[in-house]
Amino acid sequence: MGKLDGQVALITGGARGQGRAHAVLFAEEGADIAVCDICGETDAPYSHSTIDDLEETRRLVEKAGGRCLTGQVDVRDLGAMQSFAADVIAEFGRIDILCANAGILTKSVIAEMSAHTWQTMVDTNLTGVFNSFRAVLPYMIERKRGSIVATSSMAARNPHGSIGHYTAAKFGVIGLVKSTAIEVGPVGIRVNAICPTNVNTEMALNPTVYSAWCPDIEDPTKEDVLERMSSVHPLRVPYVEPEDVSRQMLYLVSDDARYVTGEVLTVSAGLIAFSDG
Repeated sequence: MGKLDGQVALITGGARGQGRAHAVLFAEEGADIAVCDICGETDAPYSHSTIDDLEETRRLVEKAGGRCLTGQVDVRDLGAMQSFAADVIAEFGRIDILCANAGILTKSVIAEMSAHTWQTMVDTNLTGVFNSFRAVLPYMIERKRGSIVATSSMAARNPHGSIGHYTAAKFGVIGLVKSTAIEVGPVGIRVNAICPTNVNTEMALNPTVYSAWCPDIEDPTKEDVLERMSSVHPLRVPYVEPEDVSRQMLYLVSDDARYVTGEVLTVSAGLIAFSDG
């Protein structure tokens, strides 16, 4: 028996990285999966997800025993998210779980940031979460049950420079989660946030990030940054794996957390110890 037997999970940003890891683990635990991703160019300074990535997620989900519906969806587009949610209902008849995971990371100091850079970040990492909530909640409210988890970030708990737009959006996700938890708790729906530290994905491990960690080194490599990334974590690891986040995501969406709502769970290798919130 799996913890999610008979349930249906919709996961945004699931073509690779954390979203893919969530999809595979949930399938292993008995869920059917609907996964969407933009599968196209973004402003992020690392490679974008592709249709082939999305199809690989489908293959892995099916190998794990779950049925899988995929869609090329931009979470910034409310109509597209609502259409995909309707497709999930048509295919599976229900949506029990939403993981609002899609997001990007870019870097710029506020004093030099373009309006486009700011707006794209907020549209993707905050409005995209709202659009995902808005697309799914009517179905959950009708059934008077459901579990939602939005991916925030340790940047929202322990901010630092050069990613003020990212930090603001991820702070906003926490506020949205808490407000929504209050609204829908009385009808049996739980809403939580998860805040990972650095995760072993291309978002956290790319040349732009390396330069931010090592401004004193010309063209730093991954090997150059590992010690510095480890130094901020009491557990002295540079990052966590996507599966480390997925296991905590599984806890939040499962009945193990049936009375947990409006919460923020960190997966931070101890970085939260330096935070006052």
